[in-house]
Amino acid sequence: MLTSDLQFKLPSKQIAQSPSVCRDQSRLLVFDRSSQEISHHFFDKLPSLLPKNLSIFRNDVSVLKARLPGYRPSGGKVECLLLRPYLDQINQWRCLLKPGGKTAKAKVFGLKGEYNAKVIESLPSGEYVIEFDLFTDPDPAALAQRLGSLPLPPYVRRPADAADEERYQTVYAKKENRSAVAAPTAGLHFTPEILKHLKSDGHEIHDLTLSVGLGTFRPIETEKVEDHPMHAEEYFLNPSTKSALRDPSQKHLAIGTTCVRTIEHYLATDDPDIKSPTRAEAQLFIRPPYSFLGVDHVLTNFHLPGSTLLCLVAAFLSPGKADGLPMLKKIYTEAIAQDYRFFSYGDAMLIV
Repeated sequence: MLTSDLQFKLPSKQIAQSPSVCRDQSRLLVFDRSSQEISHHFFDKLPSLLPKNLSIFRNDVSVLKARLPGYRPSGGKVECLLLRPYLDQINQWRCLLKPGGKTAKAKVFGLKGEYNAKVIESLPSGEYVIEFDLFTDPDPAALAQRLGSLPLPPYVRRPADAADEERYQTVYAKKENRSAVAAPTAGLHFTPEILKHLKSDGHEIHDLTLSVGLGTFRPIETEKVEDHPMHAEEYFLNPSTKSALRDPSQKHLAIGTTCVRTIEHYLATDDPDIKSPTRAEAQLFIRPPYSFLGVDHVLTNFHLPGSTLLCLVAAFLSPGKADGLPMLKKIYTEAIAQDYRFFSYGDAMLIV
């Protein structure tokens, strides 16, 4: 598949710059793979649109306020974006720096009275390994949560504000899992009322944790899709969720591509011990043709042109076959014509 095949024209006015007024009043496009029919709804109708007795999997990760302010010894400003801990070191993190070259040359930066930081290594990915010397906080994540700001996606052309601190988190995000630099955006539409409705309808809801990285926004830059180096993301599964994933008696709904990647990576591993938790890294690039191991239905947002997420959704539209991308483009053409809002703060699509 050529990367150019993943392009489509999207009017800039349909790139959502802010969330819907109410979470459950975003719009919901439903695509039925068996009938090839599209229908249009609002998200609060989701419970009535789902098949019966599903196991529903959601990502309970919380978004870290990962943009840290700092200064070089010269007085020049630095923005340090925390990505993830480096080699299990508490105070060493993989980060992005802005400006990268000047800060790497200076080798140190910090914020008076708060922290000092040293550039330990420049990585081929364009990331840097940063070692923090913290004055009052137990770790860099705690420092960022206190002093940092939310890293809204690059296509949201405004700084994060107080409203984003609530709306760029799912209602089921767990503070102890504050390890993502981007939200699992398909989950942003849910309200406590919808979740309660789903449980009362007989659906089982299971949590998993995947620490969403910036790679989710990176476009494919190789000419051929299969040559793209896929980024790795850490995930965690508790025994209850593992048991549900390996139960063949129920169909599975994945809330978002983060859940899809976690589920498919885990089920592809040989793990006979479902009584212990699993922590692993997923570097799985799902693209057509791909046969899914444990996902029967997907709820997702509308994704960027040229992205790996388009590949994943195209693969799910026609599992095991190569014709999913034309199908996806047809759906997106309809969504654009119907004035759906795209990307992280946009509307949702349910594939059954």
